[in-house]
Amino acid sequence: MKYIAVLLLSVLLFSCEDDFLDQVPDDRLTFDQTFSQRNTVEQYLANIYSRVPDEHAQRYVDYFNAGPWTGVSDEADYTWSSVWSNSMNIGDWNPTSGSVNNIWSSFYRGIRSASTFIQNVENCQNCTDEKLKQYKAEARALRAFFYYNLMRSWGPVILLGDEPISPDADLSELNRSTMDQCVAYVVSELDTAADELTDFPYDGQNAGKMSRPFALALKVKVLMLNASPLFNGNSDLAELVNADGTSLISQSVDVSKWQAAADAAKDFLDEFVPGTFSLYRENDSNGTFSPYLSTRNVMITDWNEEIIFARPRGQSYFFYDVTPFHAQYSSEVKGGGALSATQEMVDAYFMANGRSIDDPESGYNTDGFSDFQAPYDIQERETYNQWVNREPRFYVGITYNNSLWLNRNYGNVVTETWYGGNSGRAVGGNDYSNTGYVVRKNATTDVWWNTGYAIPMLRLAEIYLDYAEALNEAAPGNTEILEYLNSIRERAGIPGYGDTGLPVPASQSAMREAIHKERRVELAFENVRYFDVRRWKLAENAFSGAMHGLDINAPSESNFYNVVSFENRVFNPRHYLWPIPQDEINSNPMLIQNPGW
Repeated sequence: MKYIAVLLLSVLLFSCEDDFLDQVPDDRLTFDQTFSQRNTVEQYLANIYSRVPDEHAQRYVDYFNAGPWTGVSDEADYTWSSVWSNSMNIGDWNPTSGSVNNIWSSFYRGIRSASTFIQNVENCQNCTDEKLKQYKAEARALRAFFYYNLMRSWGPVILLGDEPISPDADLSELNRSTMDQCVAYVVSELDTAADELTDFPYDGQNAGKMSRPFALALKVKVLMLNASPLFNGNSDLAELVNADGTSLISQSVDVSKWQAAADAAKDFLDEFVPGTFSLYRENDSNGTFSPYLSTRNVMITDWNEEIIFARPRGQSYFFYDVTPFHAQYSSEVKGGGALSATQEMVDAYFMANGRSIDDPESGYNTDGFSDFQAPYDIQERETYNQWVNREPRFYVGITYNNSLWLNRNYGNVVTETWYGGNSGRAVGGNDYSNTGYVVRKNATTDVWWNTGYAIPMLRLAEIYLDYAEALNEAAPGNTEILEYLNSIRERAGIPGYGDTGLPVPASQSAMREAIHKERRVELAFENVRYFDVRRWKLAENAFSGAMHGLDINAPSESNFYNVVSFENRVFNPRHYLWPIPQDEINSNPMLIQNPGW
């Protein structure tokens, strides 16, 4: 048995240099043995699960199936030049980039392994019928999940079908399916899997496994993708056609796609809320509801009532990246602090009265300092007025100059991000924020090297916002749009639209803007923003041009607060869809490259 386990792991590790379709399994003679016993069946299934991305390792995209999603959006930037998101931000990537190939190949290997598993698991001699049904449904849901990950980056892809690719198959004439065909297939797979999967979320020893709720929530995400402007009547992709002339992207806007997404979201909510899931709420030590603790701890309280799907545990890299340098303090609170929040993201947070900072009635003050006590602090501190009286999610998401660090087990550590501060450029070497802000959301309150935390990948708040967005596009004016949007704001501790003089967005476009703003703040640093802005076809404005932060090179703290540009980013029309790896194009002349590459 140990031999089979080692062999399976070897296949997983040493096939990484091959193209995704060029995978003749050198262990195929052991398949009868592999699928004959429950323990080796579960080992094989565990290997498929290993393809689920570890998004806590985004500075090592090539090693943990992670993506560059946070640093490549307008939310943040990695100080370290070696992180691949920095190459993407200046347009230095193409079909030959190793990371492009690795991400593409990893998901296709997962798809192939899932198909092999589904085809062979019935040979298990000591698996009950109930177990066989569960195993196959998990593999089917995983296969659909891998396709979704491909589609949201590359658009329409090659559907391999239900049968594993034969070692003797002719691979030179495989066409990309249309986006509508890809969506229909993945949705059908998710529906089939959901019918066979357990109808409650997994935790404990089953943490991170496929479940009926996740399959149906993922269906919402797939339909949202297909309904969005990037794929719904996008004339900019009119030239994306197969060799036989088949258009891969629908050229007419179809509002019914938004309705399909809204219906799927409503079905999910009707089935699982409030019985299975609810928005996470937490009281403070006085027993009073705390929006700050609620919006912070929803991300770090494992398997809480809002989490639909999470990866059981990840690497400690992310926690190191968001822990400031804290020179001269103990290693328990000393990190890299190099995942830098942008000024654009800082400015996106609302004020405590629920208004955007550009609203004349917001009370936003651009100059000076005040004595202010942040929700996590034990006392007032001199605070730059731009950071005073912001909404609770701001204090969840951003570490700013002169703010108290989360982990107080080793004393009260106050973070200083200006040039000469304990986490500034003068003392940190390569470990400093290049914007003067450090991403704080998802940071553990424990030592940074604790890897025992789950990684939330989908939570109920996102489905609420999906439903509001899809309904606004399909049935503007529907009262449930405001209901679900305001429920997010209420949990965040800010007034809902229509409360305390805050006007309800008066048109479909105004409501769309409000939903976009809410998604940006509520789902900040959760690997959503990059995909949202692309599917909305707004990335050429949001992700291109100057990105800003504070003046981390100013020798005096007083000049540190000046906003400066730290980078000019590049996002061209071709960047809406990733390039198919060049090796795949070379080996299959029927495979059409995405436009511009």
